[in-house]
Amino acid sequence: MVRVKRGKAGHRRHKKVLRAAKGFRGSRSKTFRAAKETLLRAGAFAYRDRKKKKRDFRRLWILRINAATRSKGLSYSRFIHGLNKAGIKMNRKMISELAIASPEVFDSLVAKAEAALED
Repeated sequence: MVRVKRGKAGHRRHKKVLRAAKGFRGSRSKTFRAAKETLLRAGAFAYRDRKKKKRDFRRLWILRINAATRSKGLSYSRFIHGLNKAGIKMNRKMISELAIASPEVFDSLVAKAEAALED
């Protein structure tokens, strides 16, 4: 049976990891073992934070809507409840953008929500 030398495959694998670890501090970008451990951890953080990013943006949109509705004399929860009662299906990102970019349209939304709450 022919002997298989694996030096090339290992070298390629090490290069791949070290290329991905470029920019890390100290030995984390120089030594294979440290780079591999750091990349695993970085991957875990990246996965976690891709999920967290969605939560953070939703919190930001809710904060903006709450600030805009309170200036109109209505709380966030009452506003959203009013929109649901009025049958207006709009996501929080769009409502937040309306509150910033076109306040007159947002005012009409608040008016519709208040009207639905009174019924």
